[in-house]
Amino acid sequence: MSIRFDGRVAIVTGAGVGLGRSHALGLAKLGAKVVVNDLGVATDGTGQSSAQAEAVVKEIEAMGGEAMAHGANVTDAAQVQDMVDQAIAKWGKVDILVCNAGILRDKTFVKMELDDFSKVVDVHLMGSVVPTKALWEHFRQNEYGRIVYTTSASGLYGNFGQSNYGAAKAAMVGLMNVLCQEGAKYNIKANILAPTAATRMTEGLLPEQVLELLKPETITPGMLTLIHEDSPTRMILGAGGGCFAETRIYETEGVAFGDDELDPDTIMARMDDIRDEKNQQVMPGAFAQTRKYAQMAAEKRGIELPKG
Repeated sequence: MSIRFDGRVAIVTGAGVGLGRSHALGLAKLGAKVVVNDLGVATDGTGQSSAQAEAVVKEIEAMGGEAMAHGANVTDAAQVQDMVDQAIAKWGKVDILVCNAGILRDKTFVKMELDDFSKVVDVHLMGSVVPTKALWEHFRQNEYGRIVYTTSASGLYGNFGQSNYGAAKAAMVGLMNVLCQEGAKYNIKANILAPTAATRMTEGLLPEQVLELLKPETITPGMLTLIHEDSPTRMILGAGGGCFAETRIYETEGVAFGDDELDPDTIMARMDDIRDEKNQQVMPGAFAQTRKYAQMAAEKRGIELPKG
């Protein structure tokens, strides 16, 4: 199989520099028509310029591809809808959405202003929700859509001084988990890329030798795999330096307590058993956990639940 995107139309947000630029170029090289979205702001979200997005369009056109620039603020529903409308008017449809736009305003939580917290969450979370909403009905009608959100190790595992960024990136998991279920019967697949890349946002945070290994071009092939027509869905793909791994959220088997045991002392005494990784499993959805707990509680109390 040779993965190609001929005939496909993609929107990539934050595509003027770094990882987004690499994604846009990667899509174009494999035949996709690309909307290069970038507001042209600094890493903290200030300023604005169309030069970076237009430069990427020129790169794509120079290689014989098709692209258009659009400077929509990804948190502005009207601007994003205009971007989607222009893409559909030009190419007839949109098949792929890659949400990559983001900003950083790092500080320890005690020093962080609430505005810095809400701004980062707005750009990363709502900046993914708004473009998805603008395309969702279009994807449903076409019975085709591929979405890749961008999370981070800061959201999955935590990183000192990034409570705003970590919270926003963790939210990507919840968004994907629901939309991959709601979109399943319409052939809409949603996945997440968890990149560690040498970009504007990591300069000064990592040694130069490490940054040299983590070029965006080593990550984009993973993203391209996640948006193919035969891609998986509901996957968190870690990527960096040409290395790829899957992140999963597991739940341990757990312990059922009787009514006379439901006190914090008893629960604390069984904490090692509660945290025992043996027989841990991935929950396919929220009600899978509900059914699990109901069954465990019923068995503990000698109650037989109805089937189904």
